[in-house]
Amino acid sequence: MIELRDVHKAFGSNKVLQGVNLSIPKGTSMVVIGGSGTGKSVCLKSILGLVTPDSGMITLDGEDVTKAERDSFLARFGMLFQGGALFDSLPVWQNVAFRLLRGSLKRPKDEARAIAIEKLRRVGLKSEVADLFPAELSGGMQKRVGLARAIAAEPEIIFFDEPTTGLDPIMSGVINDLIREIVVEMGATAMTITHDMTSVRAIADHVAMLHDGVIQWTGTVAQMDTSGDPYLEQFINGSADGPIEAVR
Repeated sequence: MIELRDVHKAFGSNKVLQGVNLSIPKGTSMVVIGGSGTGKSVCLKSILGLVTPDSGMITLDGEDVTKAERDSFLARFGMLFQGGALFDSLPVWQNVAFRLLRGSLKRPKDEARAIAIEKLRRVGLKSEVADLFPAELSGGMQKRVGLARAIAAEPEIIFFDEPTTGLDPIMSGVINDLIREIVVEMGATAMTITHDMTSVRAIADHVAMLHDGVIQWTGTVAQMDTSGDPYLEQFINGSADGPIEAVR
């Protein structure tokens, strides 16, 4: 279980997280929604230890993440980045097998390549793609490669940062379905940050809305449409009228 308790984080005078409380049970898919600049990415980076909270505590299976041994801690995670974040100078298979070619997870090169090709096939890409470079792929194919890389080391926990940004509606649906299938197959704990409500409904078991530095609402996907929470309702409906002020 991932648990955040009264987590605060400010950058100068900009108070981003102002007492975040959130629990993500093991083996479930949590989607954190909220407008741009509300702190979703800061929340994710805080869990990974890339950002240090000013106060509060974040634990993974009861252990303070700031005290965990970094290599073994990070080895438990996979990550699909918003922009793909593929290495342009490496062929696709080496991108997918990046963690398997170095460090504590290092495998023989042939074995790492075989795993990469297997994961590429899992996300619907043929083995011929393995020796191409990212620049030779479409945006949707790059996103699939990023997903293959996220699962290559069989992580217990997978983070998805705006997984459908920049994709057309059809490819977005494909990526959402793949994410859901893979998370269920692996029995992984998943955390997704997004503002795409189609992704929310496709991926989530539980939803949390982050607004003004706190979790404004949390519940199941089924409870979302009848929450009665004015912030959540405005966000779901994309209305200009409501308690959330549009940033101009």
